[in-house]
Amino acid sequence: MVLTQPDRRWPRASDWLAAGPGERPVDLAVLGVPAFATSLSQTGAHATPAAVRRALGRFSTWCASRRIDLAEMIAPWDRGDVADPDIPVEGEWRVRTAAETAAAKSRLLLAIGGDNSLSYPVMAGAFGATLSSAGLVTLDAHHDLRDGRSNATPVRDLIEAGLKGEHIVQVGIADWANSRSYATEAHARGVTVIGRGEVAARGIDDCLREAFEVAGAGGGGIYVDLDLDVCDRSVAPGCPGALPGGLSAAELMQAAFRAANDERVRAIDIAEVDSTRDAADERTVLLAAMCVLEVGAGLALRGAE
Repeated sequence: MVLTQPDRRWPRASDWLAAGPGERPVDLAVLGVPAFATSLSQTGAHATPAAVRRALGRFSTWCASRRIDLAEMIAPWDRGDVADPDIPVEGEWRVRTAAETAAAKSRLLLAIGGDNSLSYPVMAGAFGATLSSAGLVTLDAHHDLRDGRSNATPVRDLIEAGLKGEHIVQVGIADWANSRSYATEAHARGVTVIGRGEVAARGIDDCLREAFEVAGAGGGGIYVDLDLDVCDRSVAPGCPGALPGGLSAAELMQAAFRAANDERVRAIDIAEVDSTRDAADERTVLLAAMCVLEVGAGLALRGAE
């Protein structure tokens, strides 16, 4: 439903985000990180944060199944986008500084990309000196352990910065999407891998319970990377790396909710959506926007579920 006329009885989620926290303490800080320049595939992912904000105008703040209204329960702060995040050294410093500030001022930081290269500076900024005791949960088709500097290197970058491999869990890893060499390295580094088939057999909730227990073992909090190429390509055609057979839209949205609902989770990102290559019905961007709302719902119900 697209609202063409203002209706005070149908508040838009975009207006909720734009309104800011007012006099309330910030619950959810939203940070755009339009990274794209080092992507292994040609991408217009830098356009996605703005596209997601626009897409929120197609949704209300009312979650019928949980009977909660984000406008009443969650005070948001839209920090805006980090300028030129891909510039070597300077761009990364800007992302880290913005993430550090946003995390410090809120109960939960949500970064919207941009490609997956954002995960390294956002997590490094949000956790700072506590990175070695933190945990990482990725919902991703790929291991992201490649050499070099790209959207396929954030997990390697974080390990080299001090994150322990035994505190990393990768959920939704796809068949035919990774090399044997990188899979072997993930195992050697102590990374826990929960493949797509295991998610299908066990269910997303059960897999995430295990993931949060493993990632949270260090006691330093958890970072969750929602890489939308973990999804089936039919629901995420705007993700260059998405393949047939991935997670459903409902599974990804449930993961976004469960992540924000867990008190150990301090920061989340949404990555790898190229809004310029989306289907005509904008299904990928709409899914990303719905994940923003699911994050808000999870945060609103922390301690209640």
